[in-house]
Amino acid sequence: MPTLAELAHEHTKLDGAAIGHLGALVSEWGMLADFSFADMLLYLPVENSGWLIAAQVRAATGQTLYHQDYVDTWASESEQVLLNRCLAEGTISQGEILVQAIGGPANMATIPVRHKGKIIAVLSREWVVDSARRAGQLESTYAEIFLKLAEMVSQGLFPFEGRIADAGVAPRVGDGAIVLDAQTRVRYASPNAVSALHRVGVSTNAIGQTLAELGVAESAARNAYERTEPVIEEIEQTSEVTLLTRCIPLLNSKGNTVEVVGGVLLLRDVSELRRRDRLLLTKDATIREIHHRVKNNLQTISSLLRLQARRLDSAEAKEAVGESVRRIRTIALVHETLSREPGEDISFIEIVRPLMRLVEEGLQSADRPVRFVVKGDGGRLPATIATPLSVVILELLQNAVDHGFPEGSTGGSVVVALSHDEDALSVKVVNDGIGLSPTFDFAHATGLGLSIVRTLVTTELAGSIAMRAGVQAEGDEVGIRGMVDGQGTVVELRVPVTV
Repeated sequence: MPTLAELAHEHTKLDGAAIGHLGALVSEWGMLADFSFADMLLYLPVENSGWLIAAQVRAATGQTLYHQDYVDTWASESEQVLLNRCLAEGTISQGEILVQAIGGPANMATIPVRHKGKIIAVLSREWVVDSARRAGQLESTYAEIFLKLAEMVSQGLFPFEGRIADAGVAPRVGDGAIVLDAQTRVRYASPNAVSALHRVGVSTNAIGQTLAELGVAESAARNAYERTEPVIEEIEQTSEVTLLTRCIPLLNSKGNTVEVVGGVLLLRDVSELRRRDRLLLTKDATIREIHHRVKNNLQTISSLLRLQARRLDSAEAKEAVGESVRRIRTIALVHETLSREPGEDISFIEIVRPLMRLVEEGLQSADRPVRFVVKGDGGRLPATIATPLSVVILELLQNAVDHGFPEGSTGGSVVVALSHDEDALSVKVVNDGIGLSPTFDFAHATGLGLSIVRTLVTTELAGSIAMRAGVQAEGDEVGIRGMVDGQGTVVELRVPVTV
């Protein structure tokens, strides 16, 4: 289904500011539909073609007239009569239309949408009167509020300009609504609003009292009235009771001046939501502390192994212990990063960079200078993927140094290239050292490091890995130039990632 902006660009000559005004209206008009208990549609005038329905919303407070979506369809003949009259007269009007969906007539109120003094669209309220049901105080009060908001639309005062509070997280009409006068005195409070007030300790009748006297959302209303724009405020009355409020000023234009004639305060009880947020924060802090302690324990084990290595006489044994120390430090590095970040996801580039420094400290020497470079960004990964993948990269870097640049070589470069899409992370480790033997078969490699890599990638990470000799095109791709066919090694692995 095309968006409002796409339809406006395709069928009208409206500029970006006008289309932005319509977009802001559509982002807010759920409130208008809820106050009117009716469906609302936005019609765009299309030269020589009639009226195009560009957006549609249903009320959360009442039954819908249209079960089908009519966006990107054209207005009927009966609708066009009312729409044309609204465009010509520039005022709010009402009439009757024939609705095929219900097989009979319905009421349609047309509201001109003004932007910078020009009518750019028409907003409609479409409903069928239920003659068997008498409107109560709530319905009649909401209808009055809707008419004031509709008048603001026709005057170009709604949607609001400037810093607008996010309507997506704000309370809705059904959560509870309080109608205010120009002095923030309560004229009406819906049953849900009364219940919300009771939860924050306001048990007296609120009608006739100001918000300052009630001690509820007075600063939000004052700021909304002064700035002539909606204001969202969260009221934490006690540690157990929290209200989310949104105050919408009702405006009227008199010549070049705009005055506040009243307001609407929407309330939602978010006590349970905030209680869960606090629990999540506590849980998150606990998890980070656990990661910190695991890191400390791994560092202790690493230190004990280094002490043990000093007592060994065999060079082979010392090398084996040294490799184990590097693997443990790699896992400790992941836990250290997780202890600093919220959640169980981690920015993988923050692991790879210190990991390369770790390899430089442990493997690089003056007689074989090796330059380590990381390219790209691996995005954020779950800890269950980041930990084994870090060990894999460590083994590949160590293998590249040990076999690509033996003692006495002139050294070279090792590049780790990271890229990711919606489904998987791709890692490419390239070096320009000694190439692979023609008889090398990665699937049957018996070295401990490559066995660890193969097992972790194919079993624990459910990924794929391949190792081959480097070529010039691949070297250019990751930033190593001057390579020739057969020189160096390229290791490519792909790991599925579900975020």
